[in-house]
Amino acid sequence: MNKGIRFTDEFKQDAVAQVVERGYAVSEVAERLGISTKSLYTWKTQFSKLPHVRAEALDQAAEIRRLKRELARVTEERTILKKATAYFARESQ
Repeated sequence: MNKGIRFTDEFKQDAVAQVVERGYAVSEVAERLGISTKSLYTWKTQFSKLPHVRAEALDQAAEIRRLKRELARVTEERTILKKATAYFARESQ
């Protein structure tokens, strides 16, 4: 088949759509487009996810990053308060 040729994402998505949405066989689409079936299966895995699922995953990743930053801040505050409590407990004795 074609070695070293780079295909655009649009081409790949159209090829996957022929398999997923129109019901053509992978081997038939691959032969017609002059690509390997392995490439088509790879593209199918890559592009068959629904766009809203990808956006949801990105939103979740952003929320996780935000929560990690907040956790680090709160942990630092707690550490400072522990040290202050220990200091004042020694001072009051």
